[in-house]
Amino acid sequence: MKNDKNRPEWVPINASDGFTTEIIRGVDSKEATTGRKFFKKKERTTDEYVDGILQSDRTILAQAITLVESNALKHQNQAQEVLNRILPYTGKSIRIGITGVPGAGKSTFIEAFGTFLCEQGHRVAVLAVDPSSSVTGGSILGDKTRMELLARNHHAFIRPTPSGGTLGGVNRKTRETILLCEAASFDVILVETIGVGQSEIVVRSMVDFFLLLVLTGAGDELQGMKKGVMELADALLINKADGDNLQNAKVACAEYNRLLHYLQPATKGWQTKAFIASALYNEGIKEIWDVISRFHVQARTTGVFESRRSSQTKDWIYSMIKDYLESHFFSNPIIKEQLPLFEQNVVNGKQNVTSVVRELINLYEKQDKK
Repeated sequence: MKNDKNRPEWVPINASDGFTTEIIRGVDSKEATTGRKFFKKKERTTDEYVDGILQSDRTILAQAITLVESNALKHQNQAQEVLNRILPYTGKSIRIGITGVPGAGKSTFIEAFGTFLCEQGHRVAVLAVDPSSSVTGGSILGDKTRMELLARNHHAFIRPTPSGGTLGGVNRKTRETILLCEAASFDVILVETIGVGQSEIVVRSMVDFFLLLVLTGAGDELQGMKKGVMELADALLINKADGDNLQNAKVACAEYNRLLHYLQPATKGWQTKAFIASALYNEGIKEIWDVISRFHVQARTTGVFESRRSSQTKDWIYSMIKDYLESHFFSNPIIKEQLPLFEQNVVNGKQNVTSVVRELINLYEKQDKK
């Protein structure tokens, strides 16, 4: 059923034999034809959200994240109240970004890695930056369905985050979701990107350690990896290093380490290196966690950890301002009306780009002053 922010939310009541055939009056005809009984869902108070999060209630945590992701002004205001209340309980996790080339086995690795961490006594939250559905605008939920074992673990929490949206997009929603998870006592936060486009840079700006998964055995290993993405990483992990591919993985690992020696490290004082693993057979999982643990200790000892967190918070402020200004500009009625005309003038060669941009900004500023 399509969600409409201007109408009440109705939730089906389960019965032992499925949905009952009784219908509440006032439900629209489309809902009435389903033969389902509905009741109006009670909205949670800010206190209920805060108490539930601090008690590590995963259901309330999921609802709080939905509140953060909502574009409705009422929900956004309440979400900010919740975030302000839980802020003293945040910041105590280690945040790990994970990306990789297509087919590198990110979901398989995250499931094996997350399960290992849970067995070690950690509480793990997986935030998968998912491509938005072109139909609903919401998350496609692919990663959650591929991590069934981890999703059933009571010490883990998986939440796909739609990459689309208004003010802040992934930057705001994922950052605020991280804070909610930390307040709910999750001490390891894994942020997975879809592996293409600008999302790696955004995720790098919100995590402590950035892990890049790569493949071997497909040829042209070094050519297939952009130097810019490699420079973001604190470690490279060659996955699927098993069976006949094990020797190839070892050779590729040596090649990557030679290349990384000449690149600028992503973190001051830390040398990025390549490692091998087989998520399918749970090999190399403990070793990469040992690497991340050493990084964490070193970064805290040298002050790099706190410095990076502070810098990321400042960047968040500026990115939010930029997102707001961009959203405000393109939602302006005059701009929405005139932009297609100016675009056509540029395409037809009647105006150059610089003059068009200046005219649009002048129109916007005149409207904004009224």
